[in-house]
Amino acid sequence: MIKTYKVMLLPNNKQKTKLFQCAGVARWAYNFALAQEQENYKHGGKFLGDDNIRKRLTQLKKTEEFAWLNQYSNNITKQAIKDACNAYTNSFEGRAEFPKFKTKKRSRPSFYQDTEKIKITETHVKLEKLITSRKKNKQKLNWIRLAEKGKIPHGKHVKYTNPRIVFDGLHWFLTIGVEEVEVKYEAYTEGIGVDLGVKNLATVSSGRTFKNINQTPKVKKLEKSIKRLQRKLSRKYEMNKIQTKGGEFRYRKTENIKKLELLARKKRRRLKNIRLNYTHQITTTLVKAKPAYVVMENLNTSGMLKNNKLSKAIQEQTFHEFKRQMTYKCARRGIKLVVADRFYPSSKMCSNCGHVKEKLSLSERTYHCEACGMEMDRDLNASINLKNYVKSMV
Repeated sequence: MIKTYKVMLLPNNKQKTKLFQCAGVARWAYNFALAQEQENYKHGGKFLGDDNIRKRLTQLKKTEEFAWLNQYSNNITKQAIKDACNAYTNSFEGRAEFPKFKTKKRSRPSFYQDTEKIKITETHVKLEKLITSRKKNKQKLNWIRLAEKGKIPHGKHVKYTNPRIVFDGLHWFLTIGVEEVEVKYEAYTEGIGVDLGVKNLATVSSGRTFKNINQTPKVKKLEKSIKRLQRKLSRKYEMNKIQTKGGEFRYRKTENIKKLELLARKKRRRLKNIRLNYTHQITTTLVKAKPAYVVMENLNTSGMLKNNKLSKAIQEQTFHEFKRQMTYKCARRGIKLVVADRFYPSSKMCSNCGHVKEKLSLSERTYHCEACGMEMDRDLNASINLKNYVKSMV
């Protein structure tokens, strides 16, 4: 199986400039490929394919106007053209929307590195052709320091897949896949059911609950400071509103506004990382308990978000991210992950006698069975039903 690693880079100022240039080359190549496909389609031509577009780019590099492309790795433009062609194919086959041209403001700066050319050590990663000079003092620019020492496996026998350098608005990251052997435990405990909710993020059939971190003072204080900062930014923009000769209004971005925007990005990133780290802690705890299987429900999140009163709370819980982490962590350790049918009545069914209620409002936090008289926490009852879902499949 392939395990993906994501490590933050610590480039110096010269390296940052080169990284942004490489990302710009990838963006240009993507737009070039998309333009070629669209122009060919308008004139009644068939799908060009990345091979034909790369041949056209090779001829273009020989001209004086586009000779600057030779200063950068050929693999950057090669993969960008492949990505554009894949996006174009996916749109025509109905798997995705029609691809848009990338811009500096809208697109995320990123570029590809060749698996054979990239080199990783305990502390550094060597990127391909950041600097073309062969002098030793210049070659140092190709080696970028890693923020985490020894996190990515390295050596002669390690196989890498799809290395990408990505900028998230604050920092540069290296994302890379490594082929690893699946880990299996010698003995497993009994299976568990996991019920996701708003009051508590997760309730396990064993009786353990994981609270909603968005209700903690730490997160609420951070959200409040972000709101204040956003209001301050809005006032700054209104103060710097300029009317053009045509009567249109434009906003002038001052240095103070740029500073506030950077601060707002840092705070939003901190809030996102707090939630992400908490989800990782929960999913790792569940997997390390070595359950034979894990049962989760197939939530209709898009339908749940239509509830105006609960949409914000549901969005903050990041159910999709929880399910994504459980999927790959269970697969890595040989644990079977079962997704219950969307219409399985886990909340309305009594875990003791199997009686199903016709109606169950959101305000009823305690499940009371009319048939056997059992009373239990609503979420715990649902998680036990999810655990027993495997028996109903047999």
